[in-house]
Amino acid sequence: MDRYLNIQTLTTYCGVLLVRDANGQAKEMPYGDAVRTTITPQCLRRAQRTYLREQANAGKGPLAGYAFGTRTREWARRIATELTGRGWEAGLAAALAKEALIGLGINFGTKDASADLTKVLIFAHDNAARDSAAALDKYRAELEPWLTDVTAARTRNADVKNKTKGKKRTTEETDTEPAPEAEEETKAPPLPAKVRKALLAAFSPADALDIALYGRFLAEIADAANIDGAIQTLSSVSVAPSAVVDDFYSAADDAKLHRRAHALDVFDAPGAGMTGYQSLVSGTFFGHNALDRVKLRRTLTATTRPLKWTADRIETAAQAAEAAFIDAVCHAVPDAKRNTTAAPGTLPKLVLTFTSNRPHNYVSAFESAIDETQGAASLQATRRLLAHHNMIIRKCGIDAGRVMTYDLAITDLLAELRAQGQLPAAEADTPGDLITGPRAPEPAV
Repeated sequence: MDRYLNIQTLTTYCGVLLVRDANGQAKEMPYGDAVRTTITPQCLRRAQRTYLREQANAGKGPLAGYAFGTRTREWARRIATELTGRGWEAGLAAALAKEALIGLGINFGTKDASADLTKVLIFAHDNAARDSAAALDKYRAELEPWLTDVTAARTRNADVKNKTKGKKRTTEETDTEPAPEAEEETKAPPLPAKVRKALLAAFSPADALDIALYGRFLAEIADAANIDGAIQTLSSVSVAPSAVVDDFYSAADDAKLHRRAHALDVFDAPGAGMTGYQSLVSGTFFGHNALDRVKLRRTLTATTRPLKWTADRIETAAQAAEAAFIDAVCHAVPDAKRNTTAAPGTLPKLVLTFTSNRPHNYVSAFESAIDETQGAASLQATRRLLAHHNMIIRKCGIDAGRVMTYDLAITDLLAELRAQGQLPAAEADTPGDLITGPRAPEPAV
């Protein structure tokens, strides 16, 4: 039984900026004998995850009807909205939602604009807000006095802090009084144990398929259910040396051009309304993803145990997740500058899938950068990638896998390689046909 589903891709982009650094420039890094343009794993994984979710929400794809997670800082707001829907007064609902999450161990922003936003993004089941509100509403009778005590403790501590600051300033100005003694902080009462337990259950991954695939880490809650993701993602690299252009642009001022066109103001200063530069990238990128099929099933077994999912249901969900993930790798494109570059319309030049008992990352095939003066980078890269795959098949005894292209020139190349006996991988026409290898083993419970 093969544990890993490996996906190697070649995708060609023209004039895009899918990810940028802190200065707004395209990301680059040295690899092999040249500096390459890169697309970070975080950028790629978000595109895949949102694609899976949007497809499922539209009732399309293998994961239609399955649950997903949401990554946001707005959980307190969401819980408060659910509470007001249950008849709570808005101010009380907002205060309790925030204090309950603080009691759980979650920190909040310190500025006015972020005071009701968690300090970090929290990736949780879509139903986390609904289930949290249900728990808070259930224990309302004891939570209202608890909230009163917490609020009073925070008020006293704020008064002590302000008082201490005032005394410190006076001492610094006169330099005659001794430094004030610090008053002891009043501890807020802890969140009731049964409420804490209910909130932890509400924020559990449960049956959210994207959390099982990509994992999550809640560092602020020591006893939270953290999930080690089942997917490995390479930082995609251009197969040829980096090709970045600083594109100069100008934006027209419609009002000024109207006056000039109709001779309404002969003294209007010439020039554009705004000018600037942006980085644009072109090139063929190699990408690698590996899905740990056993880990995915173990995660689903553990997280859905309270939901009493059967082994057959877990296996069905895992197979659906595998199929949906292949589809996402084929179709998900980061949408940065989507309107000015049309990058989301790009399809991969080549997709190669196969299974194995360890992940196989073929990026080393491109340690020597491709010379684009010798022909199209995508064609050269396809030859090199498939030759590398043939070597690994021979030396490691792995599954030959399947290959798919959306490119006419590469279609012809695949036919040529097959005629020469150099293409053992079966050809596929759709992402659904790329699923390969035997069924993964069911995890031990």
